[in-house]
Amino acid sequence: MTATTESPRLEAAAPREAVALRTPIILGVVGLLGLLAYLFLGPEGASTFKLSQSNDTFDVGEVTVPGRPAGIVLMLGALALAGSSFYLAYRRKKLPTWLTLGFGVLVLFAFLVWVVAGNNYGLPIPFLLSTTIIAALPLAFGAMAGVLCERSGTINIAIEGQLLAGAFMGATVGAATGSLYFGLIAAPIAGGLVGWLLAVFTVKYRVDQIIVGVVLNVLVLGLTNYLFSTVLSTNQSLRTPPALPELRIPLLADLPVIGNAFFNKNIMVYTMIVLIFVLQYLLFRSRWGLRMRSVGEHPKAADTVGINVNRTRYRNVILGSAIAGFGGASIVAAGLAFTKEATQGRGYIALAAMILGRWNPTGALAAAILFGFFDSLRRVLGNIDSPIPSELLSMLPYLATIFAVAGLVGRFRPPAAEGKPYPPE
Repeated sequence: MTATTESPRLEAAAPREAVALRTPIILGVVGLLGLLAYLFLGPEGASTFKLSQSNDTFDVGEVTVPGRPAGIVLMLGALALAGSSFYLAYRRKKLPTWLTLGFGVLVLFAFLVWVVAGNNYGLPIPFLLSTTIIAALPLAFGAMAGVLCERSGTINIAIEGQLLAGAFMGATVGAATGSLYFGLIAAPIAGGLVGWLLAVFTVKYRVDQIIVGVVLNVLVLGLTNYLFSTVLSTNQSLRTPPALPELRIPLLADLPVIGNAFFNKNIMVYTMIVLIFVLQYLLFRSRWGLRMRSVGEHPKAADTVGINVNRTRYRNVILGSAIAGFGGASIVAAGLAFTKEATQGRGYIALAAMILGRWNPTGALAAAILFGFFDSLRRVLGNIDSPIPSELLSMLPYLATIFAVAGLVGRFRPPAAEGKPYPPE
């Protein structure tokens, strides 16, 4: 009786749980700094955004806005969303996704208004979107490789090497046969071989997974550099495969602004879209996905119900690595020549996209498109003579990666058994 009467008092006397203000504070600081920058350092002149290209079916012209006033309005909107996040955090309510997404969109548009203000060329939005999709391709495939591997309990640091192996084999086989479609067959085989080595050392011999991944990256880099300096230097025609043809989807490709960007692309773009949604369904709606997630979360329990843990990890590591190898071929899919270190760190950015997407295929795709957008923006701004220093432009994709993973996304919980070898009894 005494315990019953005292428990409400103890509950009432207990201190209130601390309010989670980390994300609202970050949003507020970014919004305030952006508003102050526009008020005191805002650019003069108008910002022009071109909404059509010369080959578009419908010409919708361009949009011009006054630089400083438009930026101030956008940052005030961002600050309003930041204030809403403070209110929700104080009420101990979960921040909705649309709020943080809306804040990011407003800040992004404010940034674009700033960098284009006073520019005589204007920012070509359709071209920016089109190159964003191309830049996101290897990141999305690499992120899918990470999802398959880490959902089953294996850390795949070797995505960089798998992308590079796929790019090398895709380029050389495509150039040798005269069709990149043959390269698309060879690329996943090369990535799968790297994944097989990763699985042998990490699953069978239980070597530290991060160390093995780094070693495989160095191995593939050294091997491709050697072959580039010997075989490809004497047979330079093997460096450049033919480009994949674009497959135009009728009607959809005629849509203004987004038509050419999304519906007039090569087969790898459409393969990526289909693969993402197929994996999303299989991962969370099929028995195969349930088995894979159980191996990554609680391998002991999976073993007790008859699931072969290490065999499941073997298969997923090799399958994921083959997908990464296939994605590596997208680096040369436009008919570009293979070069040393062609991946340029895309495998590590793909890992960041996987984490930002919370080990979820559709979330990883969104993160890959975000990073691809900043990579494309760097190139487009350089082409239109943006006043931003080229050194800062080259840092944009990596700054976006660091800010997104360490700044806004908070702490995400990986699969519980990730990185932990499972010795069968």
